[in-house]
Amino acid sequence: MKKKSFSSSPTVFFFFFVFVFQTLRLTLSLTPDGLSLLSLKSAVDQPSAGEAFPDWNEEDPTPCHWSGISCMNVSGFPDPRVVGIAISGRNLRGYIPSELGTLVFLRRLNLHSNNFYGSIPVQLFNATSLHSLFLYGNNLSGPVPPAICTLPRIQNIDLSNNSLTGEIPGELEKCKQLQRLILARNRLSGEIPAGIWSGMEELVQLDLSSNELTGSIPEDIGELKSLSGTLNLSFNHLSGRLPRSLGDLPVALSFDLRNNNLSGEIPQSGSFANQGPTAFLNNPRLCGFPLQRSCRNTAPSSPGSPNSGPESGSGPKKGLTPGLIILISLADAAGVAFIGLVIVYVYWKRKDNSNGCSCTGKRKFGDSEKRQLCSCLCVNGFGGNEDSEIEEPAEKSESGRGGGDLVAVDKGFTFELDELLRASAYVLGKSGLGIVYKVVLGNGVPVAVRRLGEGGDQRYKEFAAEVQAIGKVKHPNIVKLRAYYWAPDEKLLISDFISNGNLGTALRGEFL
Repeated sequence: MKKKSFSSSPTVFFFFFVFVFQTLRLTLSLTPDGLSLLSLKSAVDQPSAGEAFPDWNEEDPTPCHWSGISCMNVSGFPDPRVVGIAISGRNLRGYIPSELGTLVFLRRLNLHSNNFYGSIPVQLFNATSLHSLFLYGNNLSGPVPPAICTLPRIQNIDLSNNSLTGEIPGELEKCKQLQRLILARNRLSGEIPAGIWSGMEELVQLDLSSNELTGSIPEDIGELKSLSGTLNLSFNHLSGRLPRSLGDLPVALSFDLRNNNLSGEIPQSGSFANQGPTAFLNNPRLCGFPLQRSCRNTAPSSPGSPNSGPESGSGPKKGLTPGLIILISLADAAGVAFIGLVIVYVYWKRKDNSNGCSCTGKRKFGDSEKRQLCSCLCVNGFGGNEDSEIEEPAEKSESGRGGGDLVAVDKGFTFELDELLRASAYVLGKSGLGIVYKVVLGNGVPVAVRRLGEGGDQRYKEFAAEVQAIGKVKHPNIVKLRAYYWAPDEKLLISDFISNGNLGTALRGEFL
């Protein structure tokens, strides 16, 4: 019996040795970065994980040819190191493993548009080279980790479209190089922390919309002088007055403060004057331009007013007698009727003298000097022409044109020339072709107006032919031309206003 047991022991020892050898061979064949990445594959808890990682093979010597992985040679290391993970939009369900924090050269982590759940592991921020974190469109929960700004190079944080809770951490103050902070469409609560924004000199995008934030808008948000695009604080529970410091933000910046509980008068300084009414909608206690709500009707009574004191109900009431009110009403009606008769008389007198609507006022775009405009000027469908492109009669004089003509390229775009000339204009940029303004029309629609200069050398038919040819170009990447204005000393091109920067910034790669 003993002899049989002794003879079988070498066989057992042999198989154990083979197993250990194979395990060590597989373990030693893959780099440490590859082993850390395999933890992500193991964290996906669905049968289709193999389909999401078809070429992630633990027998490979390096993970650098795996799908979604990018590597770079780093001095001092014999093997390339992992610098990027991009596995997005694959409907993966699982958690984010803390082992990813061992990828010390990882720069970009992109796991957006999946179904990752659980909290963001604090150990992830041991990857100190990380500068872009894109985890939006998942089901992550828990707070925004305060340790996120221990990353010395972090520039882009997008955690939107998750289920994050808690308050916005004040530790964000340490993110000195942060360029984009997007926490929209979560369940964040509490107040927007104050005193942390002035140090973020590189921040170009801030989106805290669609959360449960309360309190007032911090004053120091107005110190974010690099913001562009849209400052989005909409769909929260923010209250209080609008800080005047927001007027110090770039003039081209758009506000989105809709669906809050903000109150008081909208300041009329700086970038506030460049906003349309849409920026302030669904704030019932806001008043002033550009909203059609007068602050006189919403202002509370002052403590010293007769209606606010406790004795106001006991003292004798003073006011207008009914007879005086009727007399004043009759006088107002008579005055309005007289003014109406004068207007009708002047209108018909001018119509008889001009035999129809033929006069056109003229002044330079952006000039503050008031000049007389013809009362019969109108642009409605631009002459009633059914075509979107207007052709001038051949017999019309080209050299003796005294007034200006506003001509539509798009028949669906309707406004009056006087409205364009009276609107406030904001300079967007200058070039060799002229100056570009942003103009907000009376209906709140912004347009871009390029002033081509005051040269009258080019004849009208040549100018119109060139503009009509430009208007026929239709492409999603080309701004649509709506109308043009021609006068001997003024040429304007009116097109759609695009608020997402310009071609120069796009070519320099300043957008994500």
